[in-house]
Order: sequence, then structure tokens, then C-alpha cells
Amino acid sequence: MQQSGVPYFSQWETPSMTLPVLAEGSQALLRDPLWRHSGAATIEEYARWAVNVCGMACLKMILAARGEIHPTLELARACTVYGGYVVNEIDASIKGLIYAPFVHFAAERFGLSAETMTGVETSAIPEHLAKRRFFIASVNSGILWPEREPPSKGGHLVLITAASDETIRFHNPSGHDAASQADVTLPLAVFDRFFANRGISVDA
Repeated sequence: MQQSGVPYFSQWETPSMTLPVLAEGSQALLRDPLWRHSGAATIEEYARWAVNVCGMACLKMILAARGEIHPTLELARACTVYGGYVVNEIDASIKGLIYAPFVHFAAERFGLSAETMTGVETSAIPEHLAKRRFFIASVNSGILWPEREPPSKGGHLVLITAASDETIRFHNPSGHDAASQADVTLPLAVFDRFFANRGISVDA
């Protein structure tokens, strides 16, 4: 498959932070020198949110494809108003992305046509892409090592930009190197091992 032409953005402001985050957790992000680009007020706010914004990174890439660049945390804050994230101030947890409020948010704020999809067979993704340009897919975050067997499916979001009967192409917001970040191409059968059969179909 050719390159998508869709701009790539990591969920971290410094895209090479993936391996430190996997090793140390969100504390690693307190060393991200580019954190201010996220729109966060403090580096602590950035570190708290960045581990939860794979969905906002996907949205940022969709909007960038039509020429709009929005700071990731600004998108997250706006989505939270719609219920796309639930923030617990007591234990500092963040729950999300919650699909239905996100669809409402994307439509109202950006005019995007989006639909929550469940029970999606991997083989049906090309059909969905024929109707809408993008598919935000729920996969296991271990998809950056496709040769490994994931412990479960889902929990992380990637932006699918193309699919055929044999292969699928996507941007991974938490890829750890060039090969696992932009325009990653995998056989459908490999992708299927990580895919939770749900996601959000989006037309920009």
C-alpha cells in the first residue's frame, strides 16, 4: 500500500517517549521537553492526560488531514465537556474514550460524520472505509510488536486509513519507532489478533 498522506501525530508530544512510558508509566512524561505543545497548563497535567489520549491523537490526525491543527489536550478538554472522558478528581483517574459522546462532540464541534461500530469483523473494515474515510479501531496496544501474541484485545485506539482484502494500513499514536508509527501495514489476519471488533467510523 502507498503512504496515506494523512499527517501523523503521536499521543506524546515527543513521539519517541513510548518505550520510556512502557517502562516507567506516565511519570516518564515528566521528562518530555515538548509537553507545552500539547496545550496542557502544566507538565503534570500533560503527563496525567497523555496516556489517555490515543483517541484524541486519532482525531487530531483526521482534522490535520483537512488542514486543521489542534493541540491534543485542547481536544481532550473539549471532548470531556461532552462526556467523552470522565475525570475523577478524587483518585485522579481518567476514563475514556467513550464512543457515543465522542461521536456527538465530533459532529457538533467539527462537522464530522461519525458512527460507533460494534461487532465489526476485520474482513469488513474495507467495506466501512468505502463509506467513510477513516476507522478509529480498538486494538491491543501491543500491536506495535505484531509478531507477539497479545494478552487481550482492545484498550488502545489506532487510525485506519486504508484496507484491502489482504492488508490494513494505520497510524498508531503510541508507535515506538518510524515503522510502528505512521502508515503501518499489516496482514488482516495479524491485525485481527489485536482488534476488539469495535471502533468509530469517521468521515472528514
